Amino acid sequence: MNFRPASRFLGRLILLLAATELAPALCALAYGEIADARAFAISAILTGASGLVLIRLGGSSGELYRREGILIVVGGWVLASVFGAVPYMTTGTLLSPLDALFESASGFTTTGASVMTDIESASRAVLFWRSFTQWLGGMGIIVLFVALLPELGPGARFLYKLEVPGPSAEALQPRIRETAAILWKIYLLFTAVETGLLMLVGMDLYDALTHTFSTMSTGGFSPRNASVAAFQSPLVDVIVIFFMICAGTNFSLYYRLKQRDGWNLFRDTEFRLYIIILAVVTVVIGWDLLRYQTYTEPARAGLDSLFQVVSILTTTGFATADFDGWPVLSRVLLVALMFVGGCAGSTSGSMKVMRMVIGIKTALREVKLIFNPNAVISIFVGRKPVPDSVARSVAGFFILYLSTWGLGSVLLSVSGPDLVTAATAAAATLGNIGPGLRAVGPTMNFALFDAWDKALMVLLMLLGRLEMYAIAALFTRSFWKP
Repeated sequence: MNFRPASRFLGRLILLLAATELAPALCALAYGEIADARAFAISAILTGASGLVLIRLGGSSGELYRREGILIVVGGWVLASVFGAVPYMTTGTLLSPLDALFESASGFTTTGASVMTDIESASRAVLFWRSFTQWLGGMGIIVLFVALLPELGPGARFLYKLEVPGPSAEALQPRIRETAAILWKIYLLFTAVETGLLMLVGMDLYDALTHTFSTMSTGGFSPRNASVAAFQSPLVDVIVIFFMICAGTNFSLYYRLKQRDGWNLFRDTEFRLYIIILAVVTVVIGWDLLRYQTYTEPARAGLDSLFQVVSILTTTGFATADFDGWPVLSRVLLVALMFVGGCAGSTSGSMKVMRMVIGIKTALREVKLIFNPNAVISIFVGRKPVPDSVARSVAGFFILYLSTWGLGSVLLSVSGPDLVTAATAAAATLGNIGPGLRAVGPTMNFALFDAWDKALMVLLMLLGRLEMYAIAALFTRSFWKP
């Protein structure tokens, strides 16, 4: 293990983070929040100074290899969460370092779980930073780093593969730096379009921008206590639904559309299943809501059902209704969606639709092999063969993910919450979703948990965002061998 190049690149990443802390400082000045502008400037100076120290410790020599890449990715997310917590404390919004870390990690990992009991009491600058951290974490701070830093060389490819969620990371261009730049350009375009549309239907620039940050990152933070429901606007709901679906789609598909070669989204197996899941579960929940007369208006039942299904499946976590009070079938389906997630290569969390496709096809192959054990049966997704290494990786991921969720649920239940609260809190943080049920439902928050539980959930957020393997590697003896 060569720590020097890892330290050097982590230092540069922290310098980039320091620069982003100037954005909420400008927001504070725009709204006359002078004390907060000063607090964010202090945070930027502290963060930047720490980055310079890491760069100095790293020197100028050393190449990036697999171990260094893992350390940079994991270290980058941990340090971003730590330094992202500083503004919450310098502004006096959250005085507990652990609460500030929880809120910061929830932002960068696009989880959307919060320990803030009265969101609207915070300053505009702090709430801007809260949503902005989600936007930075959505496409990935490491992907942004790769796009901006040409010096990474061959190491950029490995960093990119570790960062981009899904069973495999598709390179759109031979040079990974160009692929990262394309993804960020698409992300910026969607951000600009959604912000403009929300302003057209009545939001001011601040609300439009902060909600767009949380939509495109599938993060779910809102500067309003009532989340998107605060606007009481079906047009806002429809716009947010559309862009949540877009954010939950593999971003490489948009690049393929741009090529204009006759290809369309519905030729992609994963996208088709993603839309089918959305449609079927929405219809079932809408029917369930009307059956038990939770809603009497079919249009409202359909819209709220669609909004919550899209929000949970894409792991965004926005809410337009208190779904914790919905019938049992509706709640069970929403909890099941927490384990699915959006498409690979999207900003969504959880296990991803592509892994579900590969997992189902692998299981069906094993059933066929029972009757013909000597047969050679390949797995195909969209007419492309799936290598056995990918199938094994998916199986291993399922085991790691579900085991971690089970262990997390047990550990969270030790401090006293009921089983549903503990289990859905673990699922919501590991899947980077945000709300769960009961005490962590859409109208509640995570402030009830004690310090150890919050620390555990920070770890679950990071495990979910980095998709298990990168962090799990740090706990193996072979990783640290010289």
